[in-house]
Amino acid sequence: MAENPLPSPSSTPLARAERFIWLTARVLEQRRFAFHFLHGGAERVETALAAYLNEDGGYGHALEPDLRGPVSQPLHTAHGLRVLDSIDRCGGLRTERICRYLTEVSTQDGALPAIHPSQHGYPSAPFVPVVDAPPSALLSTGPVVGVLHRNQVWHAWLFRATEFCWSALEALEKSHPYEIQAAVAFLDGVPDRARAEEAAARLGRLVREQRLVVLDPERPEDFPVADGYAPGEHHFPHDYAPAPDSLAARWFTAGEMARSLDRLEADQQEDGGWPIRWRAWAPGSALEWRPIVTVEALRTLRAHGRSIG
Repeated sequence: MAENPLPSPSSTPLARAERFIWLTARVLEQRRFAFHFLHGGAERVETALAAYLNEDGGYGHALEPDLRGPVSQPLHTAHGLRVLDSIDRCGGLRTERICRYLTEVSTQDGALPAIHPSQHGYPSAPFVPVVDAPPSALLSTGPVVGVLHRNQVWHAWLFRATEFCWSALEALEKSHPYEIQAAVAFLDGVPDRARAEEAAARLGRLVREQRLVVLDPERPEDFPVADGYAPGEHHFPHDYAPAPDSLAARWFTAGEMARSLDRLEADQQEDGGWPIRWRAWAPGSALEWRPIVTVEALRTLRAHGRSIG
């Protein structure tokens, strides 16, 4: 009988996660895991990601698992850019084509809608509604602008999109965790570091005042869940600052971050993967999200100096 190629169960978080990845993940997440933790090649990640690329320069085909169907979407494309950024391949002709796609789907003020109307007719999560004339959204625009700036990409689309993000941030009085994460992604990449630090400090005060972060993981019930979120869909310090060089890391004390990372370590499940905290609306999307979340959990723990094995 052939020897089982799967790694044996182990007490180390990395070995347990590896078994989970080989058992459940899409090829893209398998390649990403291999790149980040097994010395795999970046070109293999690029090849897997290319399967989601459309002729218009955007990404589709459920790359972001809560949007199904083949059409390109800003959220898919933001996901693709984050993958490219993580393997240091965010540049060149591919990025030029992506920026052309972003220009084509932008609203009148030059920024991105959360969901483009082309999603009509394809399944999508109920918490990402499709409308005919969607407004610009910091949620979708901020992460794209931030990653392009961080990789020193220069394109005409960036000028108006950057100004939109600054204006949206300066007008922000009440928010929710995913919008805050998008704002942090923008601020961590934008070139004007002095302005970014000032905006981040204000944002951090807003997060704490509005209790958008669980500061005591032992008592999450003491912190409200944002309107429209699933029960228990809390956010912790490590969600806002997945790496210690993020501006959001300054919002929390060393003790608060340590307790947050303890919680992240404890969240690894018996099968080796990490759970999703938002509403699971379809079996396929939940299955596809967990390996993504697992890769990011391991990257966050390692970035903050935790041993993963």
